[in-house]
Amino acid sequence: MAAPAKPLAVTLGEPAGIGPDITIAAWLRRRELDLPAFYLRGDEALIARRAKALGADIEIASVSPGETETAFADALPVVATGKHATAEPGKPDASSAPAALASIREAVADVRAGQASALVTNPIAKSVLYRAGFRHPGHTEFLAELAEADGRVPQPVMMLWSPRLAVVPVTIHVSLRDALTQLTSDLIVSTVRIVATELRSRFGIAQPRIAVSGLNPHAGEDGSLGHEEQTVIAPALKVLRNDGIDARGPLPADTMFHEAARSLYDCAVCMYHDQALIPIKTVAFDDAVNVTLGLPFIRTSPDHGTAFDIAGTGKANPASLIAALKLASRMAAANS
Repeated sequence: MAAPAKPLAVTLGEPAGIGPDITIAAWLRRRELDLPAFYLRGDEALIARRAKALGADIEIASVSPGETETAFADALPVVATGKHATAEPGKPDASSAPAALASIREAVADVRAGQASALVTNPIAKSVLYRAGFRHPGHTEFLAELAEADGRVPQPVMMLWSPRLAVVPVTIHVSLRDALTQLTSDLIVSTVRIVATELRSRFGIAQPRIAVSGLNPHAGEDGSLGHEEQTVIAPALKVLRNDGIDARGPLPADTMFHEAARSLYDCAVCMYHDQALIPIKTVAFDDAVNVTLGLPFIRTSPDHGTAFDIAGTGKANPASLIAALKLASRMAAANS
């Protein structure tokens, strides 16, 4: 598939985490892996300090988004945000939250302005952001607010994708108790509609097959282990099938994820966070990619956290970021 016409915008993530490390590591492997051109929205001085700590002999180019393609072959392109980060590896400080948030806001603005083809976000530390007044449950919800248009905030849908498995939780960053309260037929319908639409438009799957899990053990065992399959999930599936969507279920979650079962669908839609994320992190821990569907732009991200304990040590594995870059490029090319 052809590369997108514009570069990818990569965010800084938590400055004290491994985001700078894996960005540098990915750039160093750009030729070996034929990576699409990308630039980092962040602080050139921080990247230079981190490269020195890692013993990475790299050139850093201060550029505009439009200069990325020219610089990428010989230098890691950095587009400044104006927010300087002083945080040392593993030690977030008062500069962490402003630098991380500015990077996200400005990278989103670049994509929405057509200066970048897609957004690739490095991991943030929500606990650090919360201390600075951040009020969103996570990255996904913040991006939805930034995508607001005409007073409408889109419904973000979190997909975890790998070549072996793609999953979507209907309820995301809430407690299990709150997930049960939030789960409705309407939410299932709107989530699966977004999944089906974007599997067609951004993944090139003409007729997506979507497996929908039950909520209770054994999908409720005909009501003996819970009634949500009958009262909440089945009505949603009826609506979806009437829409012409190949939505199958409700299926027992404990038998949905072995190899033979995975071959029968393109994406598994699950009722709550861990029901979806435990399987994919078991079968694709290193190469799973976080994709946010339902936004007016493409966003991918590594499927891991900030890893403060190994930041600046050279031990961080860039595999998930590399997968996120490749998937973002693929989706942007399909959408162009």
